Amino acid sequence: MQVPYELLGKLFVYFVALVFLVTALALAIGIYSFRKHTILFPNFVLFMLYLFYSPAKWICRVFYIKEELVDEILIELKNAMMLDRFKHTRERRAVILPQCMRHPECRARCDPIIGYECKKCGLCDIARIVEAADRYGFKVFVVPGDSFVRKILQSYKPGACLGVACHTELTESMQAVSKLVPVQGVCLMRDGCYDTRVNVDEVIRKMEVCDRV
Repeated sequence: MQVPYELLGKLFVYFVALVFLVTALALAIGIYSFRKHTILFPNFVLFMLYLFYSPAKWICRVFYIKEELVDEILIELKNAMMLDRFKHTRERRAVILPQCMRHPECRARCDPIIGYECKKCGLCDIARIVEAADRYGFKVFVVPGDSFVRKILQSYKPGACLGVACHTELTESMQAVSKLVPVQGVCLMRDGCYDTRVNVDEVIRKMEVCDRV
């Protein structure tokens, strides 16, 4: 039996074109929702952009749109969809921060399970977040990597998580953790391997909203 290579080739081209069009549609809806601060077809947008994450970023590059916009859409949609569950969780709420926020002269030791234990020395923004977390009933974890997030989920068993990370890592982490507990996320303002920055006031507002319920 002769293999219909020509037909298979056409079907493949049609499939790629369909994926491109549907992904572009999801991206367009996501951009509109992001810029208008509204939510349109959130499940469709989340499903398509998670499924075709790399093609969506490629489309952004082709049209000279910053590719981080894909992450920002996913993060903000996930924030909006999980906010109600997050703010009504009263017990075992966790804030997970990346170790790159630590000051270069930080002397905190790293626990093999929970990560770095902040001493509130004031050299970096972590101390402010820890102090606010104490007021609003959150426990802060400063972690060196994703493996520590898994350890914290297993050992601490949080009821809700507020995460801070760079765009790509936050997108991936929120998708994974949201299958277990309600999440909120705040992106770093500046990426890097050390001495990174986050909008501390935004992180505190995410905790404060739980205190208003």
